[in-house]
Amino acid sequence: MERILIVNGRVIDPSQNVDRVTNLLIENGKIVGLDATPSGQEEIIDATGKIVCPGLIDMHVHLREPGGEEDETIATGTLAALSGGFTTVACCPNTDPPIDTQAAVYFVRERAARADHCNVVVIACVSKNREGKELAEIGQLCEAGAVAFTDDGSPIANAELMRRAFQYCLMFDKPILSHAEIPELTAGGVMHEGLVSLILGLQGMPAAAEDAMVARDIALAESTGGRLHVMHVSTQGSVQAIRRAKSRGVRVTAEVTPHHISLTDEALRSFDSNFKVNPPLRSREHVETLLEGLSDGTIDVIASDHAPHAKEKKMQELDRAPFGVVGLETTLSVVITKLIEPGYLSWSQALEKMTINPARILGLPKGTLQPGADADVTIIDPNLEWTVDPEALLSKSKNTPFKGWTLKGRAVLVIVGGRIKFRR
Repeated sequence: MERILIVNGRVIDPSQNVDRVTNLLIENGKIVGLDATPSGQEEIIDATGKIVCPGLIDMHVHLREPGGEEDETIATGTLAALSGGFTTVACCPNTDPPIDTQAAVYFVRERAARADHCNVVVIACVSKNREGKELAEIGQLCEAGAVAFTDDGSPIANAELMRRAFQYCLMFDKPILSHAEIPELTAGGVMHEGLVSLILGLQGMPAAAEDAMVARDIALAESTGGRLHVMHVSTQGSVQAIRRAKSRGVRVTAEVTPHHISLTDEALRSFDSNFKVNPPLRSREHVETLLEGLSDGTIDVIASDHAPHAKEKKMQELDRAPFGVVGLETTLSVVITKLIEPGYLSWSQALEKMTINPARILGLPKGTLQPGADADVTIIDPNLEWTVDPEALLSKSKNTPFKGWTLKGRAVLVIVGGRIKFRR
């Protein structure tokens, strides 16, 4: 049917400051509005006891295709996204070859259209081949549909290149997403540098490596007027620097991942490579500051940093195993369990960081239930308890740090462009 009426749900739309039990009408792929009554011409979805919100947006996802199809494909990754309640994901460019040409952008968009699961937008490379030596063709990439730029996984060490990137991106009003790390300080590291790394005898990655790069990028954004988005913030120093920069009017936004707010470096005592991420899991005082940053609005976005790796890659010794965890299917539930239930964030605050905020940063006409908007809708059962079983995940890879965790809340129905794409 072309008309869908979702009835009796608690509609939460931070873009309109809406939080009440009402009905939502969808027609021909667009939102018609709230408070609609049945006419007999619609498919009725009863959302009693459920939360109805704009489709969730994940602005930091690795789909691995092309070049890493043993880890994930655009088809499997976007199906996992639907299972996690996401209607739009932003695909990072650290593929093989990297997304640094128009053809590469078109390839991802075409594959996503063929899979026909959720919306996929493309983040392209700042530098050619992600080498940090020469700027990619920013204008051409924007023409092809790139929504932002990053060399994610490869910090841009050359400050002059980063400065020019800010200037170029400013012409197209696109943000640069920074993986903030000084590589010389983290070389050979496998975990956060601190007491636990000392006890375990493992090479550490100091918080200063992130703090210093965040400070540099803020200074460059401030001097150029460019737009900076700090990816996967993990340290006290980063949160404090971003807070100060915002107070000065610097155009900076930031994101945090579910694993950085729910786990600490103590997890590495198990020597399990599924806890090996970059930036690393930090100590408790860093986690507390991240929670403060979420609560006071310093951190704008919650993103999964979904980084799938095939089993055989993660089964290596800790110093040889790749960094990264899967997150698309657990992000929402970890947010409910670790942020909403304990009272760090309200439902509206949490959903703001997963809908309208990422949409605004990436310049997408998404993340809202306003009349005329694309009918991307997520229905969540906030009381559904489930236990994370890696083998039951729809992602091609199973490298979750939340194995065996009992989580609360899950997406039960996902609508993309007015079509029901997922039903649990």
